[in-house]
Amino acid sequence: MYIHLGGEKIIRSSELIAIFDISIEKSSKVSKQFVIQSQQDKKLERIGEEEAKSIVVTKNIVYYSPISSSTLKKRAKILLEI
Repeated sequence: MYIHLGGEKIIRSSELIAIFDISIEKSSKVSKQFVIQSQQDKKLERIGEEEAKSIVVTKNIVYYSPISSSTLKKRAKILLEI
């Protein structure tokens, strides 16, 4: 199954590790360091031009998604129930 992350980006649900609200960057030093390291490793991808609302962690890439974390979590939950 697949999850639409916004824009034209779709990932396999099997690649998904975690979905976080973008506010975690400001509230957690560890999260901020993780994102910075992903950016340095060129494994950070911004989806579209809109402001990011969530961070999606997959096996290979970290995405800034314009879709809220609650909406993405609902999409992932629906796939898990099938």
